[in-house]
Amino acid sequence: MAVQVETLEKLERRMTLTVPAQEISAEVESRLKKLSRTVRADGFRPGKVPLSVVAQRYGASVQYEVMNDKIGAEFERSATEAKLRVAGMPRITPKDGAPEGSMSFDATFEVYPEVRLHDLAGVQVERVSCEVDDAAIDRTVDILRKQRRSFAQRPASEGAAEGDRATIDFEGKIDGEGFAGGKAEGFAFVIGEGQMLEQFDKAVRGMRVGQSKTFPLQFPADYGSQDVAGKEADFLVTMKKIEAQHLPTVDEAFIKALGIASGAQDDLRADVRKNLEREVKFRVLSRNKGAVMDALVKAAELEVPKSLVAAETDRMTAAAREDLKQRGVKDADNAPIPVEIFQPQAERRVRLGLVVGELVRRENLQARPEQLQAHIEELSQSYEKPAEVMRWYLSDRQRMAEVEAVVVESNVTQHVLGRAQVVDKKLAFNELMESAA
Repeated sequence: MAVQVETLEKLERRMTLTVPAQEISAEVESRLKKLSRTVRADGFRPGKVPLSVVAQRYGASVQYEVMNDKIGAEFERSATEAKLRVAGMPRITPKDGAPEGSMSFDATFEVYPEVRLHDLAGVQVERVSCEVDDAAIDRTVDILRKQRRSFAQRPASEGAAEGDRATIDFEGKIDGEGFAGGKAEGFAFVIGEGQMLEQFDKAVRGMRVGQSKTFPLQFPADYGSQDVAGKEADFLVTMKKIEAQHLPTVDEAFIKALGIASGAQDDLRADVRKNLEREVKFRVLSRNKGAVMDALVKAAELEVPKSLVAAETDRMTAAAREDLKQRGVKDADNAPIPVEIFQPQAERRVRLGLVVGELVRRENLQARPEQLQAHIEELSQSYEKPAEVMRWYLSDRQRMAEVEAVVVESNVTQHVLGRAQVVDKKLAFNELMESAA
């Protein structure tokens, strides 16, 4: 008998599942007999517990398991027979009027939607590019020098200047009242490196050791702490110590300390260039992939299964809780996290996944073995022992699945860029780095 499927609304469907009551009973009895061989109960030897005692103690849970298994199997069989692509888990509810000797249930579920993709020739996508120039190499070498810098105390007669490490006591008040995070003693920061708000940074320049100063500071409206965002505070700062930084000279000893055996500047710059070009390549790919994915979402028409959005929202909520735990937040499992804040992003992820999946299937954009190998080799080159990193990837299915997803996204990106209206844009090195930060 053909499976009858009722269309309820858009992607929602319903069908009736019927299972013989005798089949349920027989399976329950079989599982209880198996259980009686290992279950322990006071007053009985192992394996000698009467079936009636086992049934009294475990009958309800075994009945529930069997019902789930049988109904699940019947749903899978019926869905396969009806050639349905089921999205998410079905909702099972008992149904009255079952044939004698049977049990009936309604299974309500969603199916995957039809994805209608517009002609990619009518889609516009911005494709960025970036080159590593000498200025980018100079900037990176300067960063390497700062990572190995030292500080020496300035004479008391000299004021604090950009690049100095200032150690201060400070206290801020809003309307005469202190606020959380507004007071510290022996606080050290490097002037001009963005560790403090610009107004604060400017206020301490020129101060000498032992000098105190008061000044107003306007917190930005988008400041991280909502308690002070957009408000004006009055700060009292006392300079305790000023240290001038000393950057190492880029000489043979410095270069060898970075792992360049020759100690030659040309070899150092060549190594920096190679690493920067690898980083630029990945960032450009990421930027272009994002532009392609945005374009695909706009170029597709489909209904999004609510069940898949709900599942994705649950995953995002669970990830947020795990993040709270990693940050040491107490009772993170019970922290109030409104799931609706994840709804738009969850829906976009599901929508994009369906569109990409359809495009991959239609255009045969699956990851090929040689692509996976090449990607892992490229990833491993930034490590000291590339061969070990490659083995680390190849030995784990989950890691390989992540690599496969990246390669597939790259295939999709190249496919779309080869057919869409591409607008090329060249980015400066700093612009690319800052936009990807």
